[in-house]
Formats: sequence, structure tokens, C-alpha cells
Amino acid sequence: MKKILLLLLLAAGMLSVHAQQKIKVACIGNSITAGRGLGDSTYPKHLQRLLGEGYEVRNYGIGARTLLKKGDHPYWIEKPFEEAKAWQPDIVIIKLGTNDSKPHNWDANKADFIPDYRAFVGEWKQLASRPKIYLCYPVPVFRDNFGIREAVVKGEIIPAIKKIAKAEKVKTIDLYKALTGHGEYFADGVHPDKQGAVLLAEAVKKKIK
Repeated sequence: MKKILLLLLLAAGMLSVHAQQKIKVACIGNSITAGRGLGDSTYPKHLQRLLGEGYEVRNYGIGARTLLKKGDHPYWIEKPFEEAKAWQPDIVIIKLGTNDSKPHNWDANKADFIPDYRAFVGEWKQLASRPKIYLCYPVPVFRDNFGIREAVVKGEIIPAIKKIAKAEKVKTIDLYKALTGHGEYFADGVHPDKQGAVLLAEAVKKKIK
């Protein structure tokens, strides 16, 4: 009888520990994820609030980074990339591509975008945590700035991401549609302000929860 009681207590303890484990969400991206000029009002911070205590959201965004390996600042070589994988997330939100639209990145290397992105997805697929992977369409570019070009984002990068998601059998989050018509939240034409970050977080939350 004592053994049975002990086993029941151990099982209850294990269930309690499991119930306390939070779903880990890794937000991968550029300055729009990092939250350029937003302080503590980044989209991952808002996403944490929207998802609640059962989730832990971490921001692995780095400004100016590209998905292209031959881009001027490839995300591939950054320490947060390795840190995010080591964390073994349950959900991965990838929001890259905006900086890839710059002439010196895209015009010479566009043929590498799909294979590079598929390889990037593969890095997450091989994790022991077997995370759900979401590819975000970049937000609109309301005014070409910093070399970032709306025509390339909308006409070439988003269609490429659609193909990648289909080939890799992963889901997409249409941040382009979610932010269309909200140019008032983009003072420099590229980076969302606090209100824009909230809209971005809401769009992500709807897709993952």
C-alpha cells in the first residue's frame, strides 16, 4: 500500500512539473523584431503579454541582419542564432527578408535566397525539441529607406517565402497584410512604432495560439 501511495505521489509530482513547463517561443529576426527605438515595447514583449504565463517568449532579433548567407550582415554568423537553437524552443517565429531587399544584397545574390532559407529552416527542424516553425512575410515598406525596397519585398521576397513554406511544409504568418494600410505607424517607412509592434504581435498570436 505504501509503495502504491509513493508511486502515486511521484506521478502527481511529475505531472505538476510538466504542467509548469512553459511553451518556449523564439522570435528570430532583424531590427523590426529587435525593436529599433522601442525600448521595452518590442513585438516579442507584446506577444508575451498576449500569450500569457503559459508561454516564455525570447527576442533573438538583431538589427540589419539578412537571411542571405552572402548578405552584408548574415544572421547565420551571429551568437543569438546559436543561443536560440541551444534554448530548444517549441515554436520558432522567423521574420527575415527586409534587409535582403537592399541592392547590394539582393541584386547579386537573389538566386541564393530560397536555398539559403530552406537551409535555415533545416537548422530548426533538426532540433531535439522539434519546434513548430512559422515563416513571416515581411511588413510593408511604406517608403523606400536604408536601401530597403518595397518592390523587391512585395514582388520577389514574399513570393519566395511562399514557395519555401510550401516546400518545407511549414506555416506562414502574413505580416504584410496585417500592417497594410497602417503607414502612420512607420515614421521612417520601414520600422513600426509601438502601435505597429502591437499589431504585429497580435497577428503572430492569432496564428500560433
